[in-house]
Amino acid sequence: MTRIEKLQRVCAIVAIATLSGALIGAPASNAATKSITCYKGATSKVVKAAAPKCPAGYSTTKPAATKTTPPAAATSSTSKSFTLNATYTGKISSLWSDSDVQATVTATGTGTTLGLTQLTGSGSSAPSGQDAGISGAGSISDGTNTLKANFDPSATAHAKDGAAPTSVAISGNMIITGGTGKYAGATGTLKFTGTFPVSATAAGTKDSGALSLTVTGTFTTK
Repeated sequence: MTRIEKLQRVCAIVAIATLSGALIGAPASNAATKSITCYKGATSKVVKAAAPKCPAGYSTTKPAATKTTPPAAATSSTSKSFTLNATYTGKISSLWSDSDVQATVTATGTGTTLGLTQLTGSGSSAPSGQDAGISGAGSISDGTNTLKANFDPSATAHAKDGAAPTSVAISGNMIITGGTGKYAGATGTLKFTGTFPVSATAAGTKDSGALSLTVTGTFTTK
């Protein structure tokens, strides 16, 4: 082999080696890039590489969606409504003075009483003529549950005649102030009308007579 032939062979080998090295050392960007999504709890990340793998602690398995249970709606208290349409008959006892009259009442109810058949109360008035305002408070009960009320300031009494003996008609509203048992916290307004006789003619005289009182209306409890 001549010297020139040897030189040509060496150049060919160098050329082949250089080409091979170029191919082997080609940048990775020339290879196909893949991407995967990796999950860890609620965290996710995308990994891109020729042969992508999830970091430690991550997995390609997507976690199942967590069902969120809506908070239970707050339970609101439900009010209860009651209707009364009753007539109470009984006795009114009074004591007359020069300036006013004090009275107490006991009566038993019939009609739509809700079982509240026992009525008791007290009141007063300072009549200077046939018409006068009255004030008072009372309760109706079934022996266990009680409804309490006060006369509204507009409650009035009207005497049929200017002097005793005569009859007196009363009317107005009862403002419910509460109660006990199943009527605890009761509120509402009841209307009342009633009549009773007056026979006392002198100051310091005690008097008593039959009372008839009608009570109607609706009230509520919480």
